Amino acid sequence: MFTKVLIKDHIRVPPQFFNLPLESAITGQIKKKYDGYISKDFGIVIDVSEINSIGEGVIIPGDGAPYYETEFYLYAFKPELQEVVYGRIRDIADFGAFMNLGPIDGMVHISQTMDDFVSFSEDKVLVGKESKHVLKVGDRCRARIIAVSFKDITNPKLGLTMRQPGLGKLEWLEEEKAAPEQQAEKKESKPGKGEK
Repeated sequence: MFTKVLIKDHIRVPPQFFNLPLESAITGQIKKKYDGYISKDFGIVIDVSEINSIGEGVIIPGDGAPYYETEFYLYAFKPELQEVVYGRIRDIADFGAFMNLGPIDGMVHISQTMDDFVSFSEDKVLVGKESKHVLKVGDRCRARIIAVSFKDITNPKLGLTMRQPGLGKLEWLEEEKAAPEQQAEKKESKPGKGEK
């Protein structure tokens, strides 16, 4: 889920940024320091939201740049188990599909793409044997997070499923939603007993 995280840190402002307003200089340095930062505690940093407070600058001998104790908010994406997420299929391999969720990709194993026997074709398409559902690069989907691993902090892993009801390619979900309505219309159009 996307969250707003409160952080307190000492931010170094190099001398070449002394000509900028203090808040602008600090915001730039926070962005530089935290851009793409990944943490098990608050997830993947997306951007700086706002600066709460800036303390007095302290110069460390031999450095020449002041350090400001700063309290600020960051926007972050922290994946949670069982969370339902939306994304777009970025790539397909013989073992599954990679779905882009914005700041990170998740992997949907081929067995978790649909409730059907799935085959992989050379042109990077997954096809359901009985349902005839087709999953290809660029498709928009809804999935559930079933595994989160921060073992390699520079490359967190997300496992996704699309097999549960209400999950899958958005077009499939629209078809499922329309199917009961179409069946109801057919029943209404058939004459009942005693009708001509």
